[in-house]
Parts: sequence; C-alpha cells; structure tokens
Amino acid sequence: YVGRRCRQATIKDIAQELGLHWETVKTLEMQYMRAQLARAGTPGPQAIGIDEISIRKGHTYRIVVSDLIRGRPIWFGGEDRSEASMALFYDWLGPNKTRGIRLAVMDMWKPFRNVTAARAPQAAILFDKFHIMRHLGEALDKVRFIKGQKYTLLSRRENLSLEGRKSLKVLLAANKRLNTAYLLKESFAQLWDYEREGWARKFFENWRSSLKWQRLAPYEKFAEMIERHWDGIAAYCKPQ
Repeated sequence: YVGRRCRQATIKDIAQELGLHWETVKTLEMQYMRAQLARAGTPGPQAIGIDEISIRKGHTYRIVVSDLIRGRPIWFGGEDRSEASMALFYDWLGPNKTRGIRLAVMDMWKPFRNVTAARAPQAAILFDKFHIMRHLGEALDKVRFIKGQKYTLLSRRENLSLEGRKSLKVLLAANKRLNTAYLLKESFAQLWDYEREGWARKFFENWRSSLKWQRLAPYEKFAEMIERHWDGIAAYCKPQ
C-alpha cells in the first residue's frame, strides 16, 4: 500500500498522512520498487514515466523509469538526476526498443527533457500534472505559511476530512489574500479538463490575467514557468 501511494504523492506527505517516519516510508517504497522491477521482465515500452527519488534526506537522487502501460517500474539507476545518469537508461534499453517509445511523461527537469529529446526524438514529451501542481502548492506555501496548517492548505478540498474542511474555512476567512491564492490554486487544475489546446491556452491566459493586482509574486513566477514549458503541458490536449 505504501509503495503504491508513493507513486501518487511525496514521501513527506505519505509519512504525514500515515503517521510514519520519513525513513520508514522510503524503505517501504524501495522494497516495492525492487519487487516491481523483478516482475517487469524484458521491457519494450511505448509510454514511459521518468521521475527521481531521494534515497536519503538531502540531495542524493536516483532515477526511476516506469512502463506506464504496464503500470510498473522497469529501470532504477544513475548516480544523480543529471543528463549522464538519464542517458544510462537509454543505453540499457538499447536503440531498437528506444525507437518504440511514443510518449515520455516527466517533470520539468531540463536534463530529463534534453536527453529524451536527443535519444528518443520520436517520443512526445508530456509534463506530469502532479509535479506541476506541486510547484503551485509550493507557491501557495510561499504566499503564506501558517504553522500547523500547511497540510490543510496544500491538500485538495475534496481530500480533506470534515475537521480539515472546517479548519480550512477558518483559515481562509481570516486572510483574504490567502483565500484568493487558495481559490486560484484549486481552479488551475481545470487546465487538464480541456481536450483542445486552444481552449486550454485561453483558460491559462485568463487564469494568468486574474493575478493582476493580487500581489501574489510566487504565483506570477509559477505562471512564467508554465509559459516556458507550455508545449509539454499542452501535449495533454494532443492524444497520440
């Protein structure tokens, strides 16, 4: 269960949610990944997911590549999250199977994108919604940090307990600026509901325009980041 949950949220969030130590969650995630890799067999993936995990607190990373169609990891390695480490995956997969990749889903980390574009140029690159929303959650955190209420603020409203929803209502009522930031965060998720890029683009431009006069500098920086990476986000509207 813990391993599967770690594919949907950060280790820190899972540890908080389940009341476990960070290192315990990390150990369980690693065990889950090794079991999945042992079951994977010889991969020939058409759609891959690329992510990094921290193997200990700090900045020690390894790269995990998953077969999104089979729903399991197929490669775990590298020394960090550099271009050289990312290239090791494609070396391992080989040129023939690399040519079979049609879609690569990843966060906006430039080394992943650069190596994938060079080694698998036929693959469409799609930026992962979870990571994009995490960036927006971090922007909300910068707008206002209220001790003891960070999890309540960063969670989607439908994921909160009744008590959590009550706490959220009190928090937002006490701070108009925070309320505006929270509503903007919640509304941004609608971007992925559009099936045509033109409509998605119009939504984003309207969302960005709504930041005017709001004094939400972290949100403005987030919008600039979305602008820079638009092609990989708009790919959601271009089914393969």
